[in-house]
Amino acid sequence: MQKVLARFQMRTRYNNISSNSNEQVIMLARPTSQAGAFKRRVFQIIEKAQPGDKVSMIFDWTIIVLIFLSILTIILQSFDKLDAQFTNSFRYLEGFTVAVFTIEYLLRLWTADLAFSNSSIPRIRYFLSFLAFFDLLAILPFYLPFIGADLRVLRLFRMLRLLRLVKIKRYSPALQTVLDVVSCSLHQLLASFCVCAVIIFIAGIIMYTAENEAQPEAFPNVLASLWWAVNALTTVGYGDVYPVTVTGKFFASILSVIGVGVIAIPAGIIAAGFLKAIENNADSEKTSATVICPHCGKQIDGIELHPQKSHNELDNTRDESTN
Repeated sequence: MQKVLARFQMRTRYNNISSNSNEQVIMLARPTSQAGAFKRRVFQIIEKAQPGDKVSMIFDWTIIVLIFLSILTIILQSFDKLDAQFTNSFRYLEGFTVAVFTIEYLLRLWTADLAFSNSSIPRIRYFLSFLAFFDLLAILPFYLPFIGADLRVLRLFRMLRLLRLVKIKRYSPALQTVLDVVSCSLHQLLASFCVCAVIIFIAGIIMYTAENEAQPEAFPNVLASLWWAVNALTTVGYGDVYPVTVTGKFFASILSVIGVGVIAIPAGIIAAGFLKAIENNADSEKTSATVICPHCGKQIDGIELHPQKSHNELDNTRDESTN
């Protein structure tokens, strides 16, 4: 009897220990899940707002307004009177803007494992990404004076504050489309630019050879002739410098005519890219459309929606799919 009681007491202690350990495990795991939920919520807020997410929408509009305010500050600081009168206001606004952008950058770096969930090095992937590069350049000029950077370097990096406009890419579908078109047509655009560069180089050498003796001040070297060729090829014109020799006028006329066609090449490539992007968006919307059965409430597969189809045709299609 005593052995049975001893075994019962030992089993009761074991059950108590195991139940306590389970409670401890649950108590330890619960904060981890809460931290994961909080991190995911932060990720949802700093990303582009989804329909119905008011907090994320407020965050997006705050970033957009601060971007335009910082650009407006750069413009107003170019006026000496306004810069002298509102120096402290501009400084406080810049400090507040950089503080918000810095917090945003750190939050994106913290939640990079959710944005790059398939990567083993998500934070490095984010750090090397296109938008992260511009996020860093948007705040870097503010911190350079604290590390004793050279004044000329500071002036150069202050101009990089204009790159904050690139941050709008996250919130503008139109800008996203433009960048996608340029990215898809990058090889064709580079080929056209190479053709332009070859034509400019040849034209610069020809104009230097034809006009140097007649106008040594206007065409002193090949680099100056290249500058004239760029203006002529882009049909902008260089009013102060123009050819006076017969050979120079002949090649300048040919270059002006070629310039019209060469400049039209990148425009045609980008236009074709936009048409392709519009067709892709239309196809994706067509394939993503679903038809729900009015009787059972289930999705009917194999049906494409077309605006030109009448309601009777869709009803007949539904009946055939149901049967």
